[in-house]
Amino acid sequence: MTRREFITLLGGAAAVAAVSAPLKSFAQQHPGKIPRIGWLVPTTQAEWENLLEEYRRGMRELGYIEGRSVETEYVYADGELDRLPGLAATLVEHKVDVIVTASTPGSLAAKRATAKIPVVFAASSDPIDTGVAASLARGLSP
Repeated sequence: MTRREFITLLGGAAAVAAVSAPLKSFAQQHPGKIPRIGWLVPTTQAEWENLLEEYRRGMRELGYIEGRSVETEYVYADGELDRLPGLAATLVEHKVDVIVTASTPGSLAAKRATAKIPVVFAASSDPIDTGVAASLARGLSP
């Protein structure tokens, strides 16, 4: 296994683990409603396809099938980080149930866009120092 394959697998697994808890909570609160996940991606679709395929595979293993038992909306900043706040606002407008991102700029944009929708981040340089999270135990700071 190459380093890149390992990082892709690890990132996909982290995203699945992080998203599954909010989905379980959602399912308990809204029986019969299909949860909507919004992915806020800082780069291009091509650059993230391997990671997202690992995420989809992990979700399938948990019983979540895109288009059937879960809806997923992907928005891509295409490397233009100044687009992240607008894309995060789009996900909020589309009423996703959880926002997933994997970068500090994406996490901050999602945090600023909503205080009501859970934000899951799979990677961040230092979530406490950057203001993404109040603590590792508490999650996003107010």
